[in-house]
Amino acid sequence: MKTDVFISGGGIGGLTLALKLVQRGVDVVLAERQTKAPATYKGELLQPKSMKVFDGLGLFEEVQKRSNQIKVLDMLELSSSLKVLDQSFMDYSVLPGKYNASYMMPHEELKDMMLQLASSFTHFHYLSGTACKGFVDQTALLKRGSEQLKVEATYFFGAEGRSSVTRKEMGIEVKQTTYNHHFLTVTFPRDEKFTDGKIISTYNRFLGLFPLPDGKVRSVYLIPQGDYKQLKQKPISHFHKLYTDLAPVVDGYVQKLTDWKEIQLMIPVMFHAPTYVKENKAIIGDAAHAVHPMAGEGMNMAIQDADILGELTADMLEFGKTDPANLTWYENVRYKRADHVLQLSHLAALAYSFPFKPVSFIRKKTFERMEEDPILHFKQMLNVSGLGMWKENVRDRFIQGGLMPIRSKDLPTDTKELKYFTREDDYPWKVEGLL
Repeated sequence: MKTDVFISGGGIGGLTLALKLVQRGVDVVLAERQTKAPATYKGELLQPKSMKVFDGLGLFEEVQKRSNQIKVLDMLELSSSLKVLDQSFMDYSVLPGKYNASYMMPHEELKDMMLQLASSFTHFHYLSGTACKGFVDQTALLKRGSEQLKVEATYFFGAEGRSSVTRKEMGIEVKQTTYNHHFLTVTFPRDEKFTDGKIISTYNRFLGLFPLPDGKVRSVYLIPQGDYKQLKQKPISHFHKLYTDLAPVVDGYVQKLTDWKEIQLMIPVMFHAPTYVKENKAIIGDAAHAVHPMAGEGMNMAIQDADILGELTADMLEFGKTDPANLTWYENVRYKRADHVLQLSHLAALAYSFPFKPVSFIRKKTFERMEEDPILHFKQMLNVSGLGMWKENVRDRFIQGGLMPIRSKDLPTDTKELKYFTREDDYPWKVEGLL
């Protein structure tokens, strides 16, 4: 087979990249190893920037219709006796414009929708149950069952996840950061009135609840590293109580889970590849960067990678600027943004990692001031949304620490919008003479 672009990996990132390309007339072969839904949990929280990307692909209305919209994250800090010490809110409505909410959509349903749209293009070729085994002389070597396949391409992109064959072929090594905790994650029914996200914590416990459509909720519960085997030996009612103690809203619903086999273990890691591009190969998503899941950013980062790389590659092919060196524009745009998100999620992980009351007190004060100070609130939501990047400064840190008073004056809408990434920020090579 011969094609313009070969993509290894058919997750959300790989499909976003394929859609960007085929909608611009680029011939794409995509190989996906899986033939059915994987047992492991995959991301479901779509941030505003991802929704903007989907809008450009013609998917916004359909995703919105089939999702649960989350406007507010309710942050509750509880005492040892499980009484509310503090309640703060992270509100997406501080973001002006069309993209001012997050959306929860079942991962496999989103994948199916994207694959169906991509498959409507005759120059999209999907190879299910096909794994990329390596590369030789501008050719991808594939295996589907006992069948050996070869694909010649102009460019080869890896979207295979953490154990990326493409990354290994590029000779890129990564160093993983591990954490002192793991997560239990599971979906179960919810009250129909429970539609906003909740993050509930004590000095030594953490529960995140993110409502899905169709009366369900995705949950993540933090446990100390190494406790999973011991927990599974206890009756399932013990798991129910872990949840109902912190979140009475799930009482009567979490009990629908009757077997530990329904509950998955999620092990967070963090790494950032030193480069994303080598010659005519590039990596996106978890192949390039693994993020702690505290803000559900992994899938969103893959979507945003795919948006930039897809637009760039389509432009290179359309305008005859096919020198692989031009792929470095993708890394130039995405690397600093991804690094910023990695660090934010890492700091959030540390804030919940240590079971000490002083840490809980500091966390409570930080979130309280972040909500009350409109500039801090906007910065937090902007950075999480992916719509822009505005780093905190020394004054912000002093306000969070209670060393300076909070600011009461909000930013005007036009000032906020100046902090958004512009088309020139996202696609700088489009400026005349740069490509």
